[in-house]
Amino acid sequence: MRILNMIETAYRATIEEQDDTILWLSRAWKSAGADLAVLLRSNAVNYLVPQECRVLNIGNVGVNHPARPNEDINKLREKGVAVFAVSDDLNERGIQEANCIGGVQMIRRSDVPALMDDYDQVWHW
Repeated sequence: MRILNMIETAYRATIEEQDDTILWLSRAWKSAGADLAVLLRSNAVNYLVPQECRVLNIGNVGVNHPARPNEDINKLREKGVAVFAVSDDLNERGIQEANCIGGVQMIRRSDVPALMDDYDQVWHW
């Protein structure tokens, strides 16, 4: 069964979990043998911009392991997970493809239905 994880909500639970939950789960599922790909769309395309996430202090408590979505995406790619992103969403946010991490296949919004059709299940997050 081929699965497409379509991630739209960015930075979900990243303070509590120090990872994007769905990127982390996708890597775990791939390690367990799942045949899956990831599509970043809407605000999740921000994950493609190189970023340094510093330690966050809230009062006396520090989050010493901030989320690093760039690293999570690269780890997915190292495991053989295809990562796609909607170029229209990048453009709408003023993000140039040249400023994004490499190895991600850009597609147009109009190509999303055809991509979804290539998978048995589409999980929308």
